[in-house]
Amino acid sequence: MKTFTTGEIAKYCDVNLRTVIRWIEKGELKGFKLPGRGNNRVKEEDFINFLRRYDIPFPEELKTHASNNSILIVDDEVQVAKAIKRVLKGAGYSTLLAHDGFKAGSHLMKERPGLMTLDLSMPGLDGYDVIRFVREAPVVSQTKILVISALDKPALEKAIECGADAYLQKPFSNSELLSAVELLLDSPQQSSIAG
Repeated sequence: MKTFTTGEIAKYCDVNLRTVIRWIEKGELKGFKLPGRGNNRVKEEDFINFLRRYDIPFPEELKTHASNNSILIVDDEVQVAKAIKRVLKGAGYSTLLAHDGFKAGSHLMKERPGLMTLDLSMPGLDGYDVIRFVREAPVVSQTKILVISALDKPALEKAIECGADAYLQKPFSNSELLSAVELLLDSPQQSSIAG
């Protein structure tokens, strides 16, 4: 686990060291004290979340960590999940598979993918529940969500209202999948993509 000193953060944000200490004391930046020494440290993920929350530009050295290109594929139909994985791996993305909402939650918290493709119709936790979980969990709330479903347009629009970033309606082409993924990983704003 990478951590930063208050001095490093002050340098990255171009502020005084005392300002960083105040951010930590006020709880705006999550930090912890080293045992016995009292020096503050900040975990990399907490620093990245802080930068995002306060719209502070990312230092060049952190841009690779901030733009995570791993993709979690969530679909209870194994063949569909494998087909999506094949296309994304072929385009150079690293992928993870989950066949239900519970496994998706576990992968999200552990692996922190940059994007998740999500089927809405799954047993147990459905896609809507997963979207709500992601948007309410601060650690993964910035994860891009691309809904991939055979459901009708109102169901897909409901997913956007719940917090999904975009959707593709099944069936879709490989090129539609890749363009949707590229668009989401490159852009911070929400968009609807219908296939």
